Amino acid sequence: IAYYQNKLKLALIGQSLFGQEVYTNLRKQGHKVVGVFTVPDKDGKADPLAVVAEKDGTPVFKFPRWRVKGKPIPEVVEAYKAVGAELNVMPFCSQFIPMNVIDFPKHGSIIYHPSILPRHRGASAINWTLIEGDKKAGFSIFWADDGLDTGPILLQQECPVEPNDTVDTLYNRFLFPEGIKAMVEAVQLIADGKAPKIPQSEEGASYEGIQKKSNAKVNMAQPAEVIHNWIRGHDKVPGAWVVIDGKPVTLYSSSMLSGSVPAGQPVEVEGASQPGLIAKSGLILFGSDGKALQVKNLQFEDRNMIPASKYFSSDEDASLDLTDDEKEMAEKIRAIWKGILSNVPVIDDTTDFFKSGAASMDVVRLVEEVKQKCGGVQLQNEDVYMATTFQSFIQMFVRRLRGEDQEEELLIDYVTKDVNNMTVKMPHQCFINGNFEDAEDGKTYNTVNPTDGSVICKVSYASVADVDRAVSAAKEAFDNGPWGKMNPRDRGQLLYRLADLMEEHQEELATIETLDSGAVYTLALKTHVGMSIQTFRYFAGWCDKIQGSTIPINQVTPLTALKFAELTVKAGIPKGVINIVPGSGGLVGQRMSDHPDIRKLGFTGSTPIGKQIMKSCAVSNLKKVSLELGGKSPLIIFSDCDMDKAVRMGMSSVYFNKGENCIAAGRLFVEESIHDEYIRRVVEEIKKMKIGDPLDRSTDHGPQNHKAHLDKLVEYCELGVKEGATLVYGGRQVDRQGFFMEPTVFTDVEDHMFIAKEESFGPVMVVSKFKDGDVDGVLSRANNTEFGLASGVFTRDINKAMYVSERLEAGTVFVNTYNKTDVAAPFGGFKQSGFGKDLGEEALHEYLRTKAVTVEY
Repeated sequence: IAYYQNKLKLALIGQSLFGQEVYTNLRKQGHKVVGVFTVPDKDGKADPLAVVAEKDGTPVFKFPRWRVKGKPIPEVVEAYKAVGAELNVMPFCSQFIPMNVIDFPKHGSIIYHPSILPRHRGASAINWTLIEGDKKAGFSIFWADDGLDTGPILLQQECPVEPNDTVDTLYNRFLFPEGIKAMVEAVQLIADGKAPKIPQSEEGASYEGIQKKSNAKVNMAQPAEVIHNWIRGHDKVPGAWVVIDGKPVTLYSSSMLSGSVPAGQPVEVEGASQPGLIAKSGLILFGSDGKALQVKNLQFEDRNMIPASKYFSSDEDASLDLTDDEKEMAEKIRAIWKGILSNVPVIDDTTDFFKSGAASMDVVRLVEEVKQKCGGVQLQNEDVYMATTFQSFIQMFVRRLRGEDQEEELLIDYVTKDVNNMTVKMPHQCFINGNFEDAEDGKTYNTVNPTDGSVICKVSYASVADVDRAVSAAKEAFDNGPWGKMNPRDRGQLLYRLADLMEEHQEELATIETLDSGAVYTLALKTHVGMSIQTFRYFAGWCDKIQGSTIPINQVTPLTALKFAELTVKAGIPKGVINIVPGSGGLVGQRMSDHPDIRKLGFTGSTPIGKQIMKSCAVSNLKKVSLELGGKSPLIIFSDCDMDKAVRMGMSSVYFNKGENCIAAGRLFVEESIHDEYIRRVVEEIKKMKIGDPLDRSTDHGPQNHKAHLDKLVEYCELGVKEGATLVYGGRQVDRQGFFMEPTVFTDVEDHMFIAKEESFGPVMVVSKFKDGDVDGVLSRANNTEFGLASGVFTRDINKAMYVSERLEAGTVFVNTYNKTDVAAPFGGFKQSGFGKDLGEEALHEYLRTKAVTVEY
């Protein structure tokens, strides 16, 4: 029986966006959700889980409670039993569920818990993971029993806790996305009869309750790291606090201070070994070990929050004169406040958001409504705490709208566009020595939106002189600037800060990437930008172990890279360390290959250009070079595969990012006995794909990167037909505006054909049969290529999988999956796909030199 053929009838009991995503993904896998049991509407607004379930027509029940005085409510239990669930799935549930509901289904109930059980049982697991200074965080999916988080373990996953992680960063980076996947995996394991029940050990078990404000006071007579953990573990709710100058003050956004202590004005902190300092970067606190930490925001008893750096600034900012448009916007915001503070008769300038009864969930609602209805101005929850009255909130909002609250003095000539419910601000000039400036000769070129062919803006077209200036700035920064002299740990902190800023601007970066490259927005958000954030955090962690980092830049779609340059300035990366020179490979790239002061060059692109670069690097100054070049990655699908998974992953291997993927499966080999069924299933799924605006969240397939590439893809398909391959589907430009290529399928592809040997770099599936049982024969065909970047195999036979993976001549082999890369895993090719590794520890060695020093006394 195929892995995904076993399906269950599920009851989903829970709430929140997490519950919504679990529900959606379980239905995508074919499971039937027979009932959703969630919380009642609040202020007329349904929980996210209820919203999506009601839209799908799934029965939704909104019981205020399941028990009264500890006893189940009969009519509630009967309504639950009537849906006939075989398994209860509880992704996040704040209600107490009776045991006669927990035990009722055939397979019982499973629950998600955000800790590595048995550690941190209870309702504040993520908080206590940080408070206790755990080096690892994670989650458990366990079988519900009558204890408190004590049931047998079904599966667990873990991740490292980074030095300045908060509850939010841990949740968003790992616990939320990976938890959703794991819940789906757990259900399928149960459906297949493969789900374990591993009793929890009591060794190392702990239970911690919900913290209250009264016992969240910071004990300052502890090492700095312990204080930092206490503050970040209490961040947001309930908030760790100290007494400063005789008054209780709550502390938010803590980080360990690296490097020297900045100058500042002293303040008395009760119980501290020495006074704190109010510096430009925030409040500096000292632990009993003499080490320091930094706190960004302070909140007072009246709930007003300020940047810690402004502790001594008592004067209110001067009021702004609003334009007519800004006044109209202010009235929209007044209506939003009124909708939230329905108990307040009139919202005037002195109305205080929190004194009027608002809670933390109302903060989220206010921020999201303002972002949605008021021009997409990007706000954070902290902004509300820092501007609690209506007047101060409007003043803050208008300054944000005008861009007047920028801390840095960097001058940027932005191109702005109102798109994707936000205003994106895009630099478009060269970035050299910490400044945005025109190319020396003033030349520009048009960068085009592939969705409709329109010009987004003009971008500086760098010359040889611009490359020389950039190299000179980089050399000066390394030889004489602060970067070369900086403590490696301080470098790591700057990279962590850059990753945080990228995460803060993740939606804007993804939107720019979608505009400029045609990538589907959700893919750009998760992979293009999301994985870049993970990469910087990964290498930041290496800085105090080994020095070195890599910064990949696309010269085809420059706008995201230039926005990234802006964020490097905000992160505090010194001038000259990062320079971006958009331009042609023939001019800019060639000059970089030839330049005598560049000692290491990395290139991603075609094999012919890679050869030319390698030659130039050798002739110029024998510079070190790493190359990620072309590929024609084979994917072998055996008849004993999981057909559902092979179809889904096989399509992803080809059509992911509309085929513009260096490790895309350039050729599929399908065993003869399942070939026709496989192709039929693929075509069925292609017909379901939505082709359209990549900013539309429901779009599956966006436009190719640029017009010339689209034209080459059409020619590629025409040549395939001319050589005798069977065009089963697609092969043409989509009949609509923009550079859209139909997802394409070729069969009957023979080894000598052009499309069997050459990479398309587009959404073209090239399929060849192989005889049943001919493992060595298909291996020989798969390896009969000059490329060796990636490869894959689908089979249930683990021995066959290992045999094939050992013999495939490629830098990466995927077994029963595809495109699943990780920032910690080395990535690079064999043969004419290049050499050198990106990602992982091995990537660092590409940027290091080994020196032997012999000393005799």
